[in-house]
Amino acid sequence: MPRGRKRRSSIDEKQLTRGQIRKLNALRKSVGDNIANAAFTEWLSDQGRTADPGMDKNMVALLQAIEPVVLAKNIHIPRSGYIIRRGRGRVILEHPDG
Repeated sequence: MPRGRKRRSSIDEKQLTRGQIRKLNALRKSVGDNIANAAFTEWLSDQGRTADPGMDKNMVALLQAIEPVVLAKNIHIPRSGYIIRRGRGRVILEHPDG
């Protein structure tokens, strides 16, 4: 590729995560811009971008268990929240202050 030439792609790199940008740049270095852009867009569509990357299956299960009780106003969770830990055969719930 000649120096000074800009990459032109249909991929909006501002919407990508850092890991996705790294993957795209690695593909571009290994197979070239045109093939890399096509391969990356196909890979990205297979990943299912509708899911929130910050929510894993445990967080979803906790949310589904706690949300109805909180919305029914049966319990109140303070702004500082709680820390949930796993103990030996039990669950430990404590304030973040100590």
